[in-house]
Amino acid sequence: MLVRDAMSTVVLTIGPTHTLRQAARLMSVRRVGAAVVHDPDTCGFGILTERDILNAVGAGQNPDVETASGHTTTDVVFAAPVWTLEEAAEAMTHGGFRHLIVLDGAGPVGIVSVRDIIRCWAPAGRHPVELVG
Repeated sequence: MLVRDAMSTVVLTIGPTHTLRQAARLMSVRRVGAAVVHDPDTCGFGILTERDILNAVGAGQNPDVETASGHTTTDVVFAAPVWTLEEAAEAMTHGGFRHLIVLDGAGPVGIVSVRDIIRCWAPAGRHPVELVG
């Protein structure tokens, strides 16, 4: 199975000056765990995840003052839609992250997460094992 088969095509793109609260609100409304941060001054793409926001708030930083630019990962590993899910999982494991921006041409066309990959690999129709204790 390929990345294009698993990725979410709902790509939230924000600017570097969005506050963390604005980013969190947009991520919540769109029900996504990461936002692509596009900086028009550098023509580059980065990623801001729910964990980045959680770490900032947990460190006592003000989400109404802190901006995406200060918490964005800019040394991003990008996936191609034709990567296998194994290649994507290997990149995530090697890099220690849970999301990959999927690029096709010049821009992002999707995001694939660990959850997306697990969903594809999990046998259809199986229900979680009930714990008895």
